[in-house]
Amino acid sequence: MRGRWIVASSSSTSPGCGATPARSSATATSRNDLVQDTLERAWNKFYLWRPGSDLRAWLFTIMHNVFVNQARRRRYEVEQSMEEVPAISVRATQSEQLELQDVDRVLRSLSPEQREVVLLVAVEQLTYEEVSGALDIPIGTVMSRLSRARERMRQLLGGQGVMPLKVVK
Repeated sequence: MRGRWIVASSSSTSPGCGATPARSSATATSRNDLVQDTLERAWNKFYLWRPGSDLRAWLFTIMHNVFVNQARRRRYEVEQSMEEVPAISVRATQSEQLELQDVDRVLRSLSPEQREVVLLVAVEQLTYEEVSGALDIPIGTVMSRLSRARERMRQLLGGQGVMPLKVVK
C-alpha cells in the first residue's frame, strides 16, 4: 500500500519538488541520481511522514538534505584528494611584487603628460602616431615626452641613466 501511494504521489510531485536542488546539479545524470536518492530515502523513512501534511514539502525537504549531504561529501572528497597531491615548488614572487610597487610609485611621480604617454605606449601598446592622434599633440612631442619619462624612470629606479646629449650650436 505504502509503495503505490508514495510512487503515485511522488511521480506527480517530484518534478516540482526538486526544482531548486535538481537544477543546481551539474548534469542530467546527477539530477536523476538526486531524485532517485530522494525517493529512496522517502521510501525508507515513510513512517516519519505525518498523514495530512504536505507530501510535496516533505519530499522537497528530503531532496534538499540529500543535495546538501552530497555537496558536503564532494567537498570533503576534494579536500582529501588535495592532501594527497605532492607539494609543487613555486617560484617566489615577492621580489616581482616589490618591483611592481616601485614602478607604480615611479609612474605616479611623473608629470601627468609624461605618465599619459608612457601608459599609452608601454601598456596600451599604441604607436607614436596613434598616441599623437589620441592626445591631439604633434608626434615629436610624443617622442620627447616619452624619452624624458623613460629617463626619469631610470633615474628613480636606480638604473643606469643615459648620458644627456650635448647641445650643439
